[in-house]
Amino acid sequence: LGLVVFAPDTLQAQEETKPVDKTLTRLAVIPFQAVILEDGSSTAQCPICGSVNSSGSIVRGSEKIVEEIFTDKLKDLKNVEIISSERAAGVYQRISADSLKQPLSRIIQKVGNELHAAVVAVGFVYRFRERVGYDYSAERPASVAFEIHLISVKDGSTLWRDIYDKTQKSLMEDVLQAPSFFKGGAKWVTARELTKIGINDLFKTFSGFEH
Repeated sequence: LGLVVFAPDTLQAQEETKPVDKTLTRLAVIPFQAVILEDGSSTAQCPICGSVNSSGSIVRGSEKIVEEIFTDKLKDLKNVEIISSERAAGVYQRISADSLKQPLSRIIQKVGNELHAAVVAVGFVYRFRERVGYDYSAERPASVAFEIHLISVKDGSTLWRDIYDKTQKSLMEDVLQAPSFFKGGAKWVTARELTKIGINDLFKTFSGFEH
């Protein structure tokens, strides 16, 4: 199918509401969630902020892949103490089961307080479509869309949020996106590889954390 590049017609929105205080070093990552739509809609709403995002098919277990890549990237930060994912998941599951009628933002605050965390990270996967084909010959490209929030445990406010929405396209389809093409190693990437590229891009918008 020729040389490949990433699509320009997809959204990569970056939004910061306030800088992260450098004293907020204890960070918990609660289980990322797949936002699965039953009505066949092409858009999904963020469970926290209500933003409307492009959606699509989601490979089973993909939310764990996005969470894993995000958590691994957090380890590159110098002023962050990451609370065990297993511990954070256990506390989240218990509190969410006991707080079914409460908004997710309130549940996140409760989890953070019990874990003595200053910041809680949570992510939502709206689309995770795997590549069909091989590195240099693909019938269908990988496509991912996910959103990540950093929430202050103290007041429940959003310290940072970012969205990554990308579908890979051939270089012939879009010669203007050649730089993105080289990020993928000049090949058709898998959904996991595309997610890793996305997480690296999102971390460029972090404020208040030392890389």
